Amino acid sequence: MLTHSTRILAAIAVAFAVPLPVTACSGGAEGGATSAVKVGFITKFPVDFYDTMVDAAKAYDRTHDDVEVVYGQGKSGNDDAGQVAQIDSMIAQGVRAIAVTPTSPNVQGALDKAVKEGIKVVLVDNDIPGWDGKSSVVATNNLAGGRLAGEWLADRLPAGATIGLLQGRLGNPSLDDRVKGIREGLGDKVTVVAEPATDCDQTKGLNAAQEILTAHPDIAAIYGACGPPILGALQAITAVGKKPGEVTVVGFDASPDEIAAIAAGDQAASVAQFPAKMGAMGVETAVKAARGERVDAVVDTGTEMVTKQNVADFQ
Repeated sequence: MLTHSTRILAAIAVAFAVPLPVTACSGGAEGGATSAVKVGFITKFPVDFYDTMVDAAKAYDRTHDDVEVVYGQGKSGNDDAGQVAQIDSMIAQGVRAIAVTPTSPNVQGALDKAVKEGIKVVLVDNDIPGWDGKSSVVATNNLAGGRLAGEWLADRLPAGATIGLLQGRLGNPSLDDRVKGIREGLGDKVTVVAEPATDCDQTKGLNAAQEILTAHPDIAAIYGACGPPILGALQAITAVGKKPGEVTVVGFDASPDEIAAIAAGDQAASVAQFPAKMGAMGVETAVKAARGERVDAVVDTGTEMVTKQNVADFQ
């Protein structure tokens, strides 16, 4: 559940927005104990979701004197080059494990280099399917989350209704699973009339939703595979003069802005993830892997549907 102040997290994000140099924060004794296990924690870019992960990782770090965490964060969700630079920097700093939210499978080469150096790699938030260099994946089951959203919508839409799907970044396994999952959950009850990619960008979501609404003015629902495009869709719906609730809007991430929209009645629902669990459990799993302890191949951090009925629990 997102319980931290988003304004505080945004301020924290500034310190981690530049890929290099990477800063360190060591738990326990001043300067870090020489026996501490050094691990890296790399997140994609500065938004509330990833900043919540960082905040949780720092909390873990502060309470473990035998752990030193080195942090890095990229500039955008598709900043593959920035993330490769972060991974290379972690290798140079001698970390024994890296927990990373991979921007895409394009960073696999850099992670292979880390593994060859004896560094354990834990993927957080999303997987790189087929890559056998990882020690564990600590993430939401995105396919199950998408299916949850599809089943929820199927119960609320009439047979034959139309829906638009705002995809994230094409080729990103987690985002693709969220679209595959909702299709499975919807079954054949509704018709998908459009599914443009948005790169998880709010402006691209706005533009895509405007095109959908123009081409299909009677559309019943819009689903987004990530949070920012759904905020753009809400803007588009208002711009065409539709009233809140006239189009059923469902997102994925339950970002603070989505939570506010659900509470206001503008958005119907969103699939909540638990980034704080990902952050703490991602670092913990990396530490265990670095020490040679057994770790689970997959750690599911769970999902939950946020609606008007339970939104207060997420505010």
